Amino acid sequence: MRNILIIGATSAIAEATARRFAASGARFYLAGRNVERLAAIARDLEIRSGQPVVQESLDLDELDTHPALLERASQTLGGIDVALIAHGTLPDQQACQQSAPLTLAAIHTNALSVISLATLLANSFETRGRGTLIAISSVAGDRGRQSNYVYGAAKGMVSLFLQGLRNRLSRKGIQVITIKPGFVDTPMTAAFEKKGFLWAQPDHIAQGITAAVDRGRDEVYLPWFWRWIMMLIVHIPEGMFKRLKL
Repeated sequence: MRNILIIGATSAIAEATARRFAASGARFYLAGRNVERLAAIARDLEIRSGQPVVQESLDLDELDTHPALLERASQTLGGIDVALIAHGTLPDQQACQQSAPLTLAAIHTNALSVISLATLLANSFETRGRGTLIAISSVAGDRGRQSNYVYGAAKGMVSLFLQGLRNRLSRKGIQVITIKPGFVDTPMTAAFEKKGFLWAQPDHIAQGITAAVDRGRDEVYLPWFWRWIMMLIVHIPEGMFKRLKL
């Protein structure tokens, strides 16, 4: 039985992933902001897993609360085996372009708060000599594009940080997994027109996450074809790329 901490547990991808973990009888500690959603998800997971689920509501932008959160989770569960960091926002690119404070707030939520939690979890896992850290980044972090470069910059920071963390901890029994979804049909993307094969459902992403844990993967594009799409985008010459409206 695995003890699992999910941070940002009310996100659609986190909830779908928790349901898949629950099928194996995992024990959960959930952290998020929306009290009502947390309670509903916790009740559902208790039924699915047959185990009590502990929930905690907090603002993850407050970095000084992170050490105490992880300590409470560890004590409650008797140690954390798997931690999934899944919180984040999708900022308004146009608004961020006109406002340095909005840009910095988006980077704080989507990058700095994730890096804070990943650092603390990695150090805890290193002390124990085992553990799996999963963080959700995005294909948007692979190359800066005019349509979402604030969000992409934050996710790129997360991806690069996790890459270094993985390199540091690879020989110490710690698994660090970077999840890079493409377009996912969630409340966060409610304003988008969701048509075509590029759009995935949260459970499809969740299936990829649990498979990545079981198979010992490092960096996973979900669905799989995004690896090849982003490989093409990354290798477009800069002179040509500037003329594209991406």
